[in-house]
Parts: sequence; C-alpha cells; structure tokens
Amino acid sequence: MKHLLPLLLFVLTLSAVAQPPARRRAEAQQQQRTGTTTPTGSAYRDFPVAPNMPDDAAWRRDIYMSIDLTKEQNAALYYPVTPQNGRMNLFTYLFKMLLRGQAKAYDYRPNRDENFADDQRISVVDIMKRFQIPYEQKGEAVRVLDADIPSDLVKVYYVKVSRYYDQHTATFRSRVTALCPVLQRGSSDMPDTDLQFPMFWLKYSDIAPYLAKHTLMASSLNNAATMTADDFFSTAAFKGDIIKTANLQDRYISEYCPTDTAQAREQKRIEREMVDFQDRVWGRDSVAMAKAAAEKAIADSIAAANAPKRTATARRRGTTTADTEKKDTKVKEQKPKTQAPRRSGNASFSVRRQRH
Repeated sequence: MKHLLPLLLFVLTLSAVAQPPARRRAEAQQQQRTGTTTPTGSAYRDFPVAPNMPDDAAWRRDIYMSIDLTKEQNAALYYPVTPQNGRMNLFTYLFKMLLRGQAKAYDYRPNRDENFADDQRISVVDIMKRFQIPYEQKGEAVRVLDADIPSDLVKVYYVKVSRYYDQHTATFRSRVTALCPVLQRGSSDMPDTDLQFPMFWLKYSDIAPYLAKHTLMASSLNNAATMTADDFFSTAAFKGDIIKTANLQDRYISEYCPTDTAQAREQKRIEREMVDFQDRVWGRDSVAMAKAAAEKAIADSIAAANAPKRTATARRRGTTTADTEKKDTKVKEQKPKTQAPRRSGNASFSVRRQRH
C-alpha cells in the first residue's frame, strides 16, 4: 500500500500536466469541424480613429461635398454591389449597422443643415416605408434580405467636411463630420430619369469605430492592398465637388450660380480661399520668395553649365571664319600667275616678259 500511494500521485500529476494540451487539441478539432472560430484579442478592441475636432478651434470652414461613386477615385465605396465572399460595399455595411442598432439615422431636411438632436432621429421602419424597401418585422427586430438592400442605387454620398486650424498643435486638419447616402432612381412621373433622393444623415463620430473595421479594396492593380473605410475618409482619399459652404444666407452654390461654368468657377474659388488662408498662416510671401529664389538658382545653374559650351563653339566658329577671311584676302592680294600655253602638235613657242 505504501508503494502504491507514490505511484498514484505520480499518475495524477502526469495527467494534470497533459490535460491542458489535450483540451486545446480537442477544442481546435471541434472548431475545425464546425468551421467557426471565436474572435479574440483585437477583434473586440475599438480601433483608434482620428482625433476629434476641438470646440475652440481658431479657424474652421465647413463644406458640403457630393461624392460620385461611379468615378474611379470613389469606386471602393460602391463595389461589390451585392455581398460577395464576405465583402460588401459601404451602404450595405451601414444599412446592416442600422438593422443591428449600431448606428443612429437622422432625418434629412431639404435646404437645411443636418441636425443630430434626438427629436430628429428616424427609425429603421420609417426608412423602409419612405424608400419602399421590402422588410420583415418580428417584434422590434427588422430583417431585410441582401438582395432587397438598394446598395446598387446608392451612387452618391453627401459628405460634410470640416477643415480647421488647431492652435493647440499648430496644425491644419480635415475631418469628415457627417455622411448622407443618396438614392438614385426614376420616379413615377419620370421613370427614365435618375432622380436623387437623400436618405438620412449619419454622425461620423458615431460610426467611425465601426468603419475602422470595414476593409475596402485600395487598388485595382494590387488586389492585396486594402484600407479601412475610416482611413478612406480620414485621409481624404475620395474626390468630390463642393455643393455648399456654411454661410450666413445658408445657400447652395447652385442657388447663386445658375450655370455649370459658374458653379465650377465658384468651387475653385472656395478651394483657393482655403489654400490661401493656410499659406498666409505659414507665411505665404516668404515661401513664395524662397521658391522663386530656388527656381532662379536652378535656372542660373543650367545657364552656367551651358554657357561654356556655347562660348567654345562660338570661338571655334569665329576662328574658322577669321582664318577663312585671311586666306581669301591673301589670295586676292597675290598676282595671278601666267600659265604656259598648251602645245599643239610639234609647234612650240614661248612668250617672254618685257622688263620695264
């Protein structure tokens, strides 16, 4: 009995040491059979996003832009139109966030700025009814099939961008503050014409942590290159047209610029104003003078490098010309020599010079 007790303790210790690896192997085999894995680590973490805009910014300019997803620069937000292999476009991702209650939608009011007050919130059911999207509702849960999500019709986004100067860090920044998907489809009166129907406003700071987990294809040439939707907006990788700036009269550019040419001219003027302001803060005159001095130095260096070649060529050409002129002068100064007449047959004669 005394000999069995140490042996029993040894067996128990050995089984206790070997049990965790065996359990891990069993769990791994179970996961392989079910095809599911439990997310761990960074999957539960909120991704860092761009810093918030300070309330006491020394300078700020709010602009509203229209982003056309049919353009190459913005195509990453539109494709794939329907979810494929775990990938989905931006509107499908945002729409599913609304269905899960991860995002809040706010009413879009024509000719008015966005309002993120609680009384301006609209429910998912209201969105379905307003834009005629098929859905199923069981209690408070709303279900929409992927094929019924109108992601192919959302080809435009209204984006509010705030460009500001942060005096605390002495830096200029640009931050997206609001998004509005725009539905494009024909109406009963004009079925062949695509009309724009802005759907709802989304506060960007509320959806930024989720956009930081949504990956987009960053390049058509390199399919392995990806970026997050938050990086796409934070780095201003999109391209759009300015449709409005925050102004005292609250007017859109189209209201006081009736033609397309006038609107394009006004958009360039607004962009130039923001660039000019940034240049003035950093000393535009000194920068321009330094740039002009550098350009002049480069031009002088090129001229100095080419000057000796031209001088040497000119000298060579000048020497050749002078020598030619001297030779021509000598030839003119020499007296022509009298040639002996040709002999004809056996006859011969000579001419003597007369001495004076």
